[in-house]
Amino acid sequence: MAEAAGPGVGPHPRPWPDDSRLDAELLEHGDRRNVVDRYRYWTVPAIVADLDTRRHPLQIAIQNWEHDFNIGSIVRTANAFNVSGVHIIGRRRWNRRGAMVTDRYLKISHHPSVSEFADVVTANRYVIIGVDNLEGAIPLESYDLPQRTCLVFGSEGPGLTDELVARCKDLVAITQHGSTRSLNAGAAAAIAMYHWALRWAN
Repeated sequence: MAEAAGPGVGPHPRPWPDDSRLDAELLEHGDRRNVVDRYRYWTVPAIVADLDTRRHPLQIAIQNWEHDFNIGSIVRTANAFNVSGVHIIGRRRWNRRGAMVTDRYLKISHHPSVSEFADVVTANRYVIIGVDNLEGAIPLESYDLPQRTCLVFGSEGPGLTDELVARCKDLVAITQHGSTRSLNAGAAAAIAMYHWALRWAN
């Protein structure tokens, strides 16, 4: 294997493996993508197909009312936990920069309204759990998230809208011990997904 000049791996030595999952361009020029070693030189469709065989039943939803830059970060984390779906509620366009192209490996659905989103996920037997530090929220660390959970996150600052809170079975909040009122939405999403994974990922 040629020495990599940066992250990833360099061109693959010949003869190339006889594997239909591999991308000739990547074999020729190297694979600098942010993927685990298992997927080096694989095409994107091949990676997605493999991920599909072991998706976790967890799903994520994000309200997109203010073109929040955190959406990309949340999508990237959702890819890291191999969730089965991401829902964007509100504006169709969102800033993909923070996703670092991980949105290519996920099923992302758009819903123009809260009601459409809620109808779709509940029809698929998902429990909607809101993540926000609103009054009455249950500490996340003491809450047993269902296996078929759809964790919902609001925009940075305003948080979840009243309309979406009304469609949640429960609200959970991450206990904090410092002076700030709330966590960054991307950080909160990562903690909540990890909490689900501790119970269900294995």
